[in-house]
Amino acid sequence: MTKIENEYADRWEAQIRKGCLELAILATLWESRLYGLEILRVLEGDSSLGLAEGTLYLILSRLKAEGLVDSEWVDAGTGHPRKYYVLTEAGKERLLEMAKFWSRFSASLNVLIGRVLGQKELANAQK
Repeated sequence: MTKIENEYADRWEAQIRKGCLELAILATLWESRLYGLEILRVLEGDSSLGLAEGTLYLILSRLKAEGLVDSEWVDAGTGHPRKYYVLTEAGKERLLEMAKFWSRFSASLNVLIGRVLGQKELANAQK
């Protein structure tokens, strides 16, 4: 691949990841409240959607302003309080709609991609 082709591929991949971050962050909060570093760890461990700490807090701030998450400071007994984030009812509803859309969208896209890669190769790529 040429340098220009590599740069295009990197930009394309970055845009895909960027577009999925809100869904991924909300999904990390589905089962329990988490503080920022825990959210980062889940994203890095479960999804390969690692991101900068500053980016996470910008998105969380926007989600809070939109009423999708709430936060509270909790003294965890470690000497400094931690800010925990939790989904609001509106956040749960939004996440459910986003998850349904993503499921339909990715299934449709996988049909097309399956033609390119073949079903066996597509299944291996998803692991």
